Amino acid sequence: MDWALQLSILAPALVAGLLVLATHIPLGREVLRRGIIFIDLAIAQIAGLGVIAAHTLGWEVHGWETQVIALSAALGGAVLLGWAETRLQHQQEALIGIVFVLAATGGLLLLANNPHGGEHLRELLTGQILWVNWADLVPLAVLAGVFWLVVWQFPHWLPRLFARRTFYLVFAVVITFSVQIVGVYLVFASLVIPALAVMGKAQEQPALLPAFGLGVLGYAAGIAVSAWLDLPTGASIVWFLALAGLGYRLAIKT
Repeated sequence: MDWALQLSILAPALVAGLLVLATHIPLGREVLRRGIIFIDLAIAQIAGLGVIAAHTLGWEVHGWETQVIALSAALGGAVLLGWAETRLQHQQEALIGIVFVLAATGGLLLLANNPHGGEHLRELLTGQILWVNWADLVPLAVLAGVFWLVVWQFPHWLPRLFARRTFYLVFAVVITFSVQIVGVYLVFASLVIPALAVMGKAQEQPALLPAFGLGVLGYAAGIAVSAWLDLPTGASIVWFLALAGLGYRLAIKT
């Protein structure tokens, strides 16, 4: 086995996972606090619809036109869902579900006549984290760096950052860039599973450090096992995130 080649493939994938966790765990904690669990699925699917639309128009998947369309679509969805939180609070979860279904089926319609449509849809859902290169990580690194710069250096900005009107916009920007690398399923798992696993009955806010540790464990194990057994990497990571979270909950009860 060529260990140097394996490391050159696995190392960027693991770093991508760390960068995703760096932003998704704090955002996931806020999602749990607000009780809007499936908003990430909806916005991720909207961003994915933007990617599919750009690809249908003939633009490169990682080209700037695709990024603009995906981000614009996600921000539009975020504005709609932010409006729903203030005007249709009791119907918000239903609206989130409707938006998700429309975005998902919209992607199917756009790919209906594409001979490679099934492959593109699978990549959108499960991601391509194992084939990411260092250049692909630059947007994620910038986002994570800016996010934690605000957290550490300007903590008084956080209430404004997570305010009702701005939270959805921040959420949309982060999700747009991560979903193209890790996929819709792994975005949801990264947001919800680690934060939920460390949330106790007496805790309104899950602890960030244990959640991040569980996330790192899930990503590392999922990437390693998928490479060893030649399994889909995104799906493997989702399962190992769930197993890590379950193991943590069982351990703290003993």
